[in-house]
Amino acid sequence: MTEDTRYLDGKILIAMPGMEDKRFARSLVYLCAHSDEGAMGVILNQPAPKLSFPDLLVQLEIIPEPDRIRLPIQAQAMKVQTGGPVETTRGFVLHSADYFVENATLPIDETVSLTTTLEVLKAIAEGRGPKQAMLALGYAGWSAGQLESEIQWNGWLHCPADADLVFGTDLDAKYDKALKKLGIDIGLLSREAGHG
Repeated sequence: MTEDTRYLDGKILIAMPGMEDKRFARSLVYLCAHSDEGAMGVILNQPAPKLSFPDLLVQLEIIPEPDRIRLPIQAQAMKVQTGGPVETTRGFVLHSADYFVENATLPIDETVSLTTTLEVLKAIAEGRGPKQAMLALGYAGWSAGQLESEIQWNGWLHCPADADLVFGTDLDAKYDKALKKLGIDIGLLSREAGHG
């Protein structure tokens, strides 16, 4: 296996229909880092219950309550998502590569970066942030060899990432769109592993 095909940084994991871990049922996970030491990613299609981006900005004291109505359209429309079961109170912002904070932004590929500081939330609230962004609370993590094992046992498929799958706002449609990228009809997928 070459290094390019072995590590899936910047790719999207697609949970198979038989995914036993309910936290990942019908989920897409953007892989931010994948190496021999493990993997880290952010779920792309699970909304955070009852929390809007303007609410979060007020809670974090990034903006005062009266300024909610003056937020740029992108900030008003941004959804807060559940990024995974690890560190669920910490924010992870996946965003377009047009935004960068020295010593805080991790470029994942040519088009997507990850920033975890409050600075990116302030920038979005002020209209000077990245052109595209999604905010997730928490992340998904795998120890060394765990993700490879789950893939081997048909827990996950993977596909190339694109802007709509990463940043699109129609969270319900993302799962089927990812499968269609692979030419797969969800109705034809088996819940059983194909290992004999």
